[in-house]
Amino acid sequence: MEKTCTEVWDNCLQIIKDNIPAQSFKTWFEPIKSLRLEGNVLTIQVPSLFFYEWLEEHYVGLLRKTVKKQLGEEGRLEYNIVVEKSSNSTPFTTNMPSNSNGAEAKNQSMPMPVALNKDIKNPFVIPGLKKLQVDPQLNPNYNFDNFVEGDCNRLARSAGYAVAAKPGGTSFNPLMIYGGVGLGKTHLAQAIGNEIKRNMPDKLVLYVSCEKFTQQFVDALKNNNINDFVNFYQAMDVLIMDDVHNFAGKEKTQDIFFHIFNHLHQSGKQLIVTSDKAPKDLAGLEERLLSRFKWGLSADLQVPDLETRMAILKTKMYSDGIDLPSEVIEYVAHNIDNNVRELEGAMVSLLAQSTLNKKEIDLNLAKSMLKNFIKNSSKEISMDYIQKLVCEYFEVPVEMVKSQTRKREIVQARQISMYLAKSHTKTSLKSIGAFFGGRDHSTVIYACQTVEDLIDTDKKFKGYVADIQKKLKMS
Repeated sequence: MEKTCTEVWDNCLQIIKDNIPAQSFKTWFEPIKSLRLEGNVLTIQVPSLFFYEWLEEHYVGLLRKTVKKQLGEEGRLEYNIVVEKSSNSTPFTTNMPSNSNGAEAKNQSMPMPVALNKDIKNPFVIPGLKKLQVDPQLNPNYNFDNFVEGDCNRLARSAGYAVAAKPGGTSFNPLMIYGGVGLGKTHLAQAIGNEIKRNMPDKLVLYVSCEKFTQQFVDALKNNNINDFVNFYQAMDVLIMDDVHNFAGKEKTQDIFFHIFNHLHQSGKQLIVTSDKAPKDLAGLEERLLSRFKWGLSADLQVPDLETRMAILKTKMYSDGIDLPSEVIEYVAHNIDNNVRELEGAMVSLLAQSTLNKKEIDLNLAKSMLKNFIKNSSKEISMDYIQKLVCEYFEVPVEMVKSQTRKREIVQARQISMYLAKSHTKTSLKSIGAFFGGRDHSTVIYACQTVEDLIDTDKKFKGYVADIQKKLKMS
């Protein structure tokens, strides 16, 4: 009996899963769908050109071996790529063979000439030089080395590396980085710019905030030198526009940026934009501009998990030449989980207090000095915090604990959360059950009894609960 395309691809996935990290498999292979099997050619569907390029660059050898193992030496792989049209959201597909030069054929439109006024006026231009040179407005402290990688930012960071290596030459143009306040959007965007300038010093790279761009545009209108303003920005090789959500309501500024964007994109130049929201959630921006943002890759930065927060603090301390007890780092990382900026600010405050008071930094000093930063230090532990801590410990999604799933690891996290909620809060059994997915009080009683029984009989399980209780006490 001949195998179907689904069976062949599932067999390939089993081999691939054993040869790459779990997170990489989840990011790059779970979204793929098998489409058809014709003779010895397997066709799979990937979400975008970005996926196609990434797979061909990083996993082509592994893919070739697995396909040949399933289909023989003549086995081949083809991609069906979903591409979103700029005019609407209707996708269409295009086929690409594996290990071909197809990815190199895009973005080959001829650059449009830019007529630069020799008297161009812009605060970023370095005066006194015949050839146009621009102060990139980049902070040299923002680089890839001190941008700590975690599950929360892996896709954005990987895309940033690819853009820095080949600006304007990948399918993720523009690269849109979005996320909440203090999660590292500006850091990553400027790290890309710094990496490009380091490797390609002749490239004209410019970082500019939306507010600065708007103010320049207003000044250009007042001084009647719009042409100089537009020509300057059209001359850039890499334009990094920070906080594009601030374009909301500024119709004329959006219009001028739209034309600059089009020119740079058609000329094969790289655009990088940051925002506090995904393109689909941005309000007050014209649809035609939003559609441009969707042309490339939109990568989000999420709140870092506990391990990433600790790694960020350790990296910060190492770069500053400071050695702190691991329990202090763990305490701060546990209790400050809003964003990276607040995390680093808390540590700077702690170091300042230590220096001024000439005290050695220990856990007690950290607790007393960081009351203004740490929300949980002066109030009762909440069920929400317990749930979050347990889920971080077992590496399970928070939303799954409240679901109806009976997977063993989820049930375990749910029961321990209920047990700790009963032990560490004044909440009624009925309220605890309602909080954890609308369950009744008898379920909570059963969960608590199960946890107590396992603590008495299972040494490993007892260790889990003890570790989590220790972290709760630290809060």
